[in-house]
Amino acid sequence: MSATPTAATSADWTVAIPDRELLSALGPLPAGITAVPWDFDGEPDGAQVDQIDVVVLPYPDAAGALPHLAKLKNLKLVQAQTTGVDGIADVVGPDVAIASAAGVHAASTAELAVGLMLASLRGIDVAARDQPEGRWRHERRLSLADRKVLLVGVGGIGMEIARRLEPFEVQLTRVGTHARDDSDGHIHGTGELEQLAASHDVLVAITPLTDATHGLIDAAILAALPDGALVVNVARGPVVDTDALTAEVVSGRLSCALDVTDPEPLPPDHPLWRAGNALITPHLGGDTTAFEPRIVRLLQDQLAAVAAGQTPQNLVQPGCFRNSSS
Repeated sequence: MSATPTAATSADWTVAIPDRELLSALGPLPAGITAVPWDFDGEPDGAQVDQIDVVVLPYPDAAGALPHLAKLKNLKLVQAQTTGVDGIADVVGPDVAIASAAGVHAASTAELAVGLMLASLRGIDVAARDQPEGRWRHERRLSLADRKVLLVGVGGIGMEIARRLEPFEVQLTRVGTHARDDSDGHIHGTGELEQLAASHDVLVAITPLTDATHGLIDAAILAALPDGALVVNVARGPVVDTDALTAEVVSGRLSCALDVTDPEPLPPDHPLWRAGNALITPHLGGDTTAFEPRIVRLLQDQLAAVAAGQTPQNLVQPGCFRNSSS
């Protein structure tokens, strides 16, 4: 499917941008880059599909664009506007480079993660439902202070969540793919999750969706959490076993605050919609006013790197850049 990139000293790279507004915001393009708008409805505007070297996927939903990638015989790089890149490699194969938008959404998603914790623990969602009926219901609620928080995921967004939790006086335990130490202390491995869950009040999932993390937060880990614990998912829906979570939440034993679900969106008749101890937001973690200026800066940097014959940032699959020395 892919072609080996040549030195980008001439207009060798044709880049498809999903909308004209984004294309305009990118400003003057580097020498060696030709960009064309393509909304994946019909042909690219100003180029043939066989001329496309780089595709910037739409945001927030790129699913409809993925089948088109298989038609691009000259494709070298797919640039996502999301942190997650699940599903792309299945379409393009191993020889096409895939870059994420890691860092672009970190601050906004971390904000939402903390917001979901605060809203659920302090009953802000309950008060919002009570407000239209003028119901005043004073209750003693859980504080975020002094909670034992189990953070599953220590990548860029996980780091930002940890930073934002510091002033809230929580007891934080971090979990990564494997156990190790870093400048902030110890990171536990995922094999310890069930044991760790038993002593934590809040579990936050912010790990990428991979074969290894699909269903990572399973029935056993959920069952190990103490009564009244809160499960927050700002990662991807399938990281948490939906059926097991639903059973625990509907029973009233656990609470949940979810920005992502499996399936997504949940069907209108799904029991989590009506569970009083469930708070659901419509996958808006990274979609804030911080997004546009940050994605524009990233794309400008990516196009400059490609034009200069350098390796772009955030490669999750090196593809044609595998042997680059840059």
